[in-house]
Amino acid sequence: MKLGAFSISLAVKNIRASKTFYETLGFSVFAGNIEQNYLIMKNESTLVGLFEGMFENNILTFNPGWNQDAESVIDFDDVRDIQKHLKSKHITLEHEADEFSKGPSSFVVLDPDGNAILVDQHV
Repeated sequence: MKLGAFSISLAVKNIRASKTFYETLGFSVFAGNIEQNYLIMKNESTLVGLFEGMFENNILTFNPGWNQDAESVIDFDDVRDIQKHLKSKHITLEHEADEFSKGPSSFVVLDPDGNAILVDQHV
């Protein structure tokens, strides 16, 4: 199964303080808007999303159809196919993609420890 680009989305208390901290670790702003309380920080192929006030817990994020530079790739597994596979294995989804839609969509599943995994397709 091809899940696409991986990042971690962090629920931060102060986006400016978090931005400064991650810049000290060698990350730079890759995408987002600090005035809208979210930034995507990048260090080589590692992506960390900083989100202030958008969700309560950290989220593991996969983006089918994207590489680590947020560029579209041709060969990827559609989010609906990934969802169908998980459901066939009796995995409960917290939020489901519309099976009959095409293009961008997403679903959320929790791992056995309650960690949220967002599979978020933008293409």
